[in-house]
Amino acid sequence: MPAHKTVSDHPDFNAVLKSLLEAPELEALHHEAAKEAIFAPIPEGVHPELVAALKAHGISKLYSHQAKAFDLVQQGKDIVVVTPTASGKTLCYNLPVINNLYYSGNTGRAIYLFPTKALSNDQMHELIDLGSGLKNPLKVHTFDGDTPGDARQAIRKMGDIIITNPDMLHQGILPHHTKWVKLFTNLRFIVIDELHTYRGVFGSHVTNVLRRLLRIAAFYGAKPQIICCSATIANPRELASRMVGRDVALIDESGAPRGERYLAIYNPPLINEELGIRASYLKRAQSIALSFILAGSQTILFVKSRIAVERLTKLLKEALTKLHKDSETIQGYRGGYLPSLRRKIEEGLRNGSIKGVISTNALELGIDIGSLDVCCLAGYPGTIASTWQQAGRVGRQGGISFSVLVTSSSPMDQYIAGHPDYLFKGAVETARIDPDNLIILLSHLKCAAFELPFVEGEKFGALSTQETSELLEFLQENEMVHLSGGRYHWVTDSYPANEIGLRSIAEGNFAVTDITDGHEVVIGEVDYFSAPETIHPKAIYMVEGVSYEVCELDWEGRKAYVKRATADYYTDAMTYSKVTILDVEESAPATLYQCEAGEVRINREVVGFKKMKFDTSENVGYDMIKLPEQEMHTSGFWLTLNSRLLEERGLNRQQQVDALLGLAHALHIVAAVALMCDMHDLGRSVGDKSAQWFAKPPSGPKNLLQNEDLSQIDNFEPTIYLYDNYPGGVGLAPAIYERKQEFLHKTMELIRDCHCAHGCPACIGPALGVDGINKDLVLKVLGLLGESR
Repeated sequence: MPAHKTVSDHPDFNAVLKSLLEAPELEALHHEAAKEAIFAPIPEGVHPELVAALKAHGISKLYSHQAKAFDLVQQGKDIVVVTPTASGKTLCYNLPVINNLYYSGNTGRAIYLFPTKALSNDQMHELIDLGSGLKNPLKVHTFDGDTPGDARQAIRKMGDIIITNPDMLHQGILPHHTKWVKLFTNLRFIVIDELHTYRGVFGSHVTNVLRRLLRIAAFYGAKPQIICCSATIANPRELASRMVGRDVALIDESGAPRGERYLAIYNPPLINEELGIRASYLKRAQSIALSFILAGSQTILFVKSRIAVERLTKLLKEALTKLHKDSETIQGYRGGYLPSLRRKIEEGLRNGSIKGVISTNALELGIDIGSLDVCCLAGYPGTIASTWQQAGRVGRQGGISFSVLVTSSSPMDQYIAGHPDYLFKGAVETARIDPDNLIILLSHLKCAAFELPFVEGEKFGALSTQETSELLEFLQENEMVHLSGGRYHWVTDSYPANEIGLRSIAEGNFAVTDITDGHEVVIGEVDYFSAPETIHPKAIYMVEGVSYEVCELDWEGRKAYVKRATADYYTDAMTYSKVTILDVEESAPATLYQCEAGEVRINREVVGFKKMKFDTSENVGYDMIKLPEQEMHTSGFWLTLNSRLLEERGLNRQQQVDALLGLAHALHIVAAVALMCDMHDLGRSVGDKSAQWFAKPPSGPKNLLQNEDLSQIDNFEPTIYLYDNYPGGVGLAPAIYERKQEFLHKTMELIRDCHCAHGCPACIGPALGVDGINKDLVLKVLGLLGESR
């Protein structure tokens, strides 16, 4: 970075930056040049009072994408806007919505949908501020779990723009639509911001919530326009169209200016090469952030957990106190804080009184926090889109900005550190949803039937008339609906929306109950399929930064009893999974292997857990447990070796299995990174295709497998399975099949380029290296597979 161009006028800034850029742990530095703004005049169709309000806020012209959004909305089109952070996306929907509602004499209504309460409140204040210059301002209200009971009735009757979140829409508005007649009768617009956050299970649920919303609007005679906004993803138009069930126009060319920016990747030094353990990334991120804060740069430090927010806030405050500096210039920010405290912190960031903030991804989204100088990311956020969203929180007024990603020892982080071009130059990820997952779909069909009777021949979502009828007949057989007068009426006393969470699939959640003080207090819920891995006996369960140890898991009663604990580790469950292929939907044979995809049955059992240190992910202990086996039907991808031909090439059965174990670990990492999902969203297993044998988890730190004699298995077909870790699947396994050759190539690059000698968590897995099964064997098999395509 040129010495005369800094993000701060403080004389120490260049020294701090120089030290960081010369550190041996710096893996890569990416630079992007500044970009000039492209302006457009305020369209003639904007109401004169609104033009005056814009000019009062210093807006005398629009960015080109804002003007295009206004024009398309005026033409009656549904749109999705995809532009970078701080590009003024908010005006893309506020301007046409306020203009149209104001021209209608304040008779029209709009629903704004945001993923978080904090963002909802921020946007409410921005809307009120913009509309304050109008003679008859629109009435803007948030409606969420924090809305006082006495205010709710007034909001239903008087609100012109209702700002809410998917959970409140799902449970608090749609089932009570008869109380919202004025809103639904006059509904002109639905605004869906931060569209990219609606992916996977959550996005699949929200899609069905939107189907229910549009069904109710149609019942009241309304057909609202839909305006979506998203961070940069690979398939914004496809995602938006699938979620709203309509074709949408795409706006993806930003007219906003962008300052010069730098993004560095810093990889802490190895302290145990054999196990792939690196120095604490949290401590290094804390040190980097402190250096920039002391150099006079307003800094944001993103961390991945609430407990990390509290720990680093405490340590940074103590560091400033020791230096006789004002510790109140450092603040934490996360979900769980009171709204008043969050507003105070946001204002402190805008006016510059707060010099450093430590935040979860709660500040990743579009909340206005002014113009910061430096962004430090403690750990890879999980997606390219989130990384650039967080880095985009600095330099927001066109100045030069500097961001640094400090990577942890985790496999995904090490993939990014070893392949920086994936982050800097690679295509952004595709956001995937599967709203027609049968379990999710049926859950929302129940909700829709509760809200309004289904007319015979009516369709729901993407289902055909016949498919909808078959599901309604199923509900009738189970005495949930009754067909009378050509309509399916809801007939049970249950309230279906209350039983359905938007972030899990299975019903029958476990209640997590704190018994520390001698009485029972429910502090959380865990879905059925996640329970064995999350709240098994002796598991560490965390809520708002507080650690709890599970004392007892009542499987039949669906309860986990916990007590507060002081633990410097988290627990990672070890599972034994058997996979049975039920239906082959895709197949691509090659000489030495075959790739297939289809429906599979998973029989899974948690048999133990590891204790992993927070800072380094170091394994500091393990224990064995016994829990009931679970069964799940889902989507799977599998790769099967031609064992006989590989034996002819000098690889015996045990070597083939050893190679597959390492390959499965690395392929799992590559798939999770590329598909924009968590490692736990994908399950993996290694075994025989005919389910005669499956690899078992370790019984101790040095014993990798408890193998039967592989020579005794007839027609041995060693197979890797990667499957969606959700009942019915959410589209991950089919995507792996579609990109199988790309993923195999990236898997080879990952293993080949890893700095370790034999194997580590960042490539083929730590236990493989410990037991002497080295990555050369895995690379040999990958090489043979590549030759046989």
